[in-house]
Amino acid sequence: METKTGTILFMAGIFLLLAAVIILIADVIARKRSLKRMRSMIQSAMDGTFRADIYDESLCASVESKLAEYISASQVQEKKAIAEQEKTKTLIADISHQTKTPLANILLYAELLKEEAAGNRETIELLEGQIKKLDFLIQSLVKLSRLETGILALHPKRNALSALLEEAGEQYAAKAQKKGLYLHVLSEEAQGVKACFDLKWTLEALGNLIDNAIKYTETGGVTISVKAYELFVSVEVADTGIGITEEEQAKVFGRFYRSITVSDSQGVGIGLYLAREIVRQQSGYLQLVSEIGNGSVFSLYLPAD
Repeated sequence: METKTGTILFMAGIFLLLAAVIILIADVIARKRSLKRMRSMIQSAMDGTFRADIYDESLCASVESKLAEYISASQVQEKKAIAEQEKTKTLIADISHQTKTPLANILLYAELLKEEAAGNRETIELLEGQIKKLDFLIQSLVKLSRLETGILALHPKRNALSALLEEAGEQYAAKAQKKGLYLHVLSEEAQGVKACFDLKWTLEALGNLIDNAIKYTETGGVTISVKAYELFVSVEVADTGIGITEEEQAKVFGRFYRSITVSDSQGVGIGLYLAREIVRQQSGYLQLVSEIGNGSVFSLYLPAD
């Protein structure tokens, strides 16, 4: 009797063990199916082919249902963002187009008035200067808006630094000469040196640094040089200008920031900010070392590869 009871208990134990194994296998299979469905959902979302209606609540676990809701909501938000970007693109294009012709006409009228009204020449020249400042501000804001909204994409690729330096030197040589300053471009240091950057927009960023250096230098001049490191290549713009206080060095890259020490000089305080944005979007960065009375060195770092 005891033997029979023991056999029954043993068989019951085996049955329970088999039941547990079957339940475990079923759970693993269900989990794999669930993971497979979730992978399929994520992949379709990445491909842009996701449809929430093909995932039935009765067939999916709660987490799958929530994932489907999240992906659907994300797709709606993405579509809204694209629509807003298109609106912004149109607005920026309209601003650029609608202001270009009136400003050009105003400048032309100012030139004509300057020739005809000799007695008011100084006033007209001031007016002309303000119009040019406004034109520069509008164009800079348009460029910045295009960069910040992703409308205008940069295309970094391996380029020779010598071409960048030579073109920058040619653009600003006359401006430096007009002010009685030297502009030394040490292009021989850049021979054979390459970095990853968008030539057109990096020239814009470098040009802003050179323009600032010339603007705030009264004697001496500006030197442009190159230093190659393992991961980055640095283009340095060194001047013999007024210098920047330590307190202001972190602020000069801010949008519309202008030091009170240069408030009487021309400028709108957007050049350095724009330069930083251009370099940042190419995985680079800007660095500043300056001392009052001893000039400044702006270093533009670009990825070597």
